[in-house]
Amino acid sequence: MTSTQKLLMAIPKGRILKDLEPIFAKINLQIEDEFYQESTRKLVFDTSIASLQIIKVRSFDVATFVKFGVADIGICGLDVVEEFESKMIYRLLNLKIGNCRLSLASNKDSKIDFNEVSHIRVATKYTNLATKFFAKRSIQAETIKLNGAIEIAPKIGLSDFIIDLVDSGQTLKANNMIEVIKILEVTSFLIANKTSFSTKNTAINQIIDLFRSKI
Repeated sequence: MTSTQKLLMAIPKGRILKDLEPIFAKINLQIEDEFYQESTRKLVFDTSIASLQIIKVRSFDVATFVKFGVADIGICGLDVVEEFESKMIYRLLNLKIGNCRLSLASNKDSKIDFNEVSHIRVATKYTNLATKFFAKRSIQAETIKLNGAIEIAPKIGLSDFIIDLVDSGQTLKANNMIEVIKILEVTSFLIANKTSFSTKNTAINQIIDLFRSKI
């Protein structure tokens, strides 16, 4: 990478980061050792690309950082991009990792058919996507925002359904729940801030080309 334009990339913790490691190896992108140390207090990390630095944050925060231009580029799931739906976020490249789906789920013994109701309560952290999904079906959705332990909501009567990411389906099965309908197929995308893409186009395109060459 020959560009002298400095770039800050936000990447998510957790499963997507693990899926990214083989890609980083393929493109010979090395991050300083402290990045992988859980005890580190450091926030910004250097890489083997002199003009590229990395921050590691929660998946939803990736979109926030990119939206407001704090980070020039980032990597996050399509679920997050769709939930934010910001004109300041450009989708650059489907990295084809982090494959899962965003689904509506309920308890196995639930007698509520979401196709036959006009009002519904759903627990999710995807409140925007939930509202749009039900609005298209002329169903008024009361969304209850939860960031964790979402599967418990129908059990304790907090909601009728949940909307959450599903991978193997084992978490739903373990909680006596079933997948009712798939809302969105999800993979991870390389994204960019709209302004950064304009002002740092050369540097960002070099990153795109680097990733594209190994996907």
